[in-house]
Amino acid sequence: MSNPSPIGRRADAILRAVSLCLGGIALAGMTGLSVFNVLIMRKALNSPIQGAEDILILALVFVVAVSVPFGARNGAHIEIEMMEPYMSPAVSRISLIFVKVIGTLVLAVMSWRLWESGHAATQFGETTQQLLISFEPFYYILSAAIAVYALLLVAELIVLLRGGDLPKHNDVEGPEGDGL
Repeated sequence: MSNPSPIGRRADAILRAVSLCLGGIALAGMTGLSVFNVLIMRKALNSPIQGAEDILILALVFVVAVSVPFGARNGAHIEIEMMEPYMSPAVSRISLIFVKVIGTLVLAVMSWRLWESGHAATQFGETTQQLLISFEPFYYILSAAIAVYALLLVAELIVLLRGGDLPKHNDVEGPEGDGL
């Protein structure tokens, strides 16, 4: 297998930076808010922050959204390869292409429906319980994250159709990773 293309290395670096920086900031904020709200405001002062749960839920949605493409690129998603050892390389490659096509179609529909749900969120009053924060921007964030995941599958599909090999998931992070 060859070294990853410059585009693949750049995509990996961007995904890593976005998910670790933005996700890390969100997780640190969630931790700080939780500790402050529970230990100081609730336990010590008996006056919890109203709407803290709303903020924590929305921050968690954001963390999940920024980690979906990164997790896909690094093999964090579940993959069952029970039949692959019994397949010829050609049949294995065809089945992998088929799975990538189906996955891309499912993710494209999912992204589209999330985007449409974002448009409808304000109309139908979809908000958090206490602070009444609209879910609309969070639908858009999830839609964009799923679209990025679909684009990653398209890129992997192009590599497969050109006769290339995809990286083993545990090699993606390292400088010698293969594929994209």
